[in-house]
Amino acid sequence: MIHRRFTRKGARGVLAAALAGLIVPALAPAAQAANVDGPSVFWKFSSWGNPRAFTAGFEHLAARLEEETGGQFKMRVFHGEQISKAKENLDGLKAGAFEAAAFCNFYHPGKNPALMVMTMPFLPIPDFDTAWKVRNGLYEHPILADEMAAWNAVYYASTNLPQYEFMGAGDAPKAPEDFSGLRVRAGGGIGVAMEKMGAIRQSMPATEVYTAIQRGTIDAESLPYTYAHGAYKIHEVADWFTSNMSPGTSDCPIVFSKTAYEALPDQYKQLLEDLKPEVKDVYKAAYAAADEKNLPLFRENLEEVVYTDEQLAAFREVAGKPVWDEWVAENQDKFDAQGVLDLVMQLADGES
Repeated sequence: MIHRRFTRKGARGVLAAALAGLIVPALAPAAQAANVDGPSVFWKFSSWGNPRAFTAGFEHLAARLEEETGGQFKMRVFHGEQISKAKENLDGLKAGAFEAAAFCNFYHPGKNPALMVMTMPFLPIPDFDTAWKVRNGLYEHPILADEMAAWNAVYYASTNLPQYEFMGAGDAPKAPEDFSGLRVRAGGGIGVAMEKMGAIRQSMPATEVYTAIQRGTIDAESLPYTYAHGAYKIHEVADWFTSNMSPGTSDCPIVFSKTAYEALPDQYKQLLEDLKPEVKDVYKAAYAAADEKNLPLFRENLEEVVYTDEQLAAFREVAGKPVWDEWVAENQDKFDAQGVLDLVMQLADGES
């Protein structure tokens, strides 16, 4: 077990820092005796963009690994695509270019077809804790594990992205039919859902969205609400945002090189496992802090679109279960897509 002093005192400091908007972990590794003894290990972690709520969990993990091992297990986070493009992190793990990374499933559906279930629109996942249970439970399914093994990768934990919302420029879509003809950045099942609403979907990394809206090449984007809209400063070039559509989300897991992970001594593997609850708590606090900062800013400067219950029902009727059924039909001959979707529903319903 890891040193428990952190969970009583240090955890409060990290979570308080996150709630204050300081998403970089508050604990800097200190020169001290190791709580977990072991050999010297150095891992590189590939990420993209600047430090933000999305990176808070693995930044915290890196700091805590170094702290608990007295500096013996170091994991350096490389931001801004310094060592790999966002769409190539799985390739980098397979090639042995680095030992850990985050990736987003809809950046490359062909590399992770089963994980695309987490992009299905309007899944019954109402809150952070349910989302954590669904995502991390899903990673244990043999189909998902084998999918990562093909890239020499193993799942660690989800970054547990919030529900998406839309933000865009021009006239606000105040009714479902207003999405018809809009050019929207929406990946995976959310993108398919938007096509069913008559929109024209496009996929691009989040780092390209600001310029695309600014130049008028897209009308709107869907990103995790509110942290990603704020982190990428989309509100600076937007006119409106939706706040209760909750069309779905995606999944951007933390993964390790299978080779590097299996080479770790057992005590380091246990340490990684013991730190998962802290990673979860840091993400929960960081996303909440982003909402507290961003929502007043958005509401002051942009038009907020709030849909009625009837309008939300119309979205789901056209672009909810029909998209799930199509996804299963398209993938059932490749893997047990229905079984994967059923597991999501079971986990969301509280079943183990």
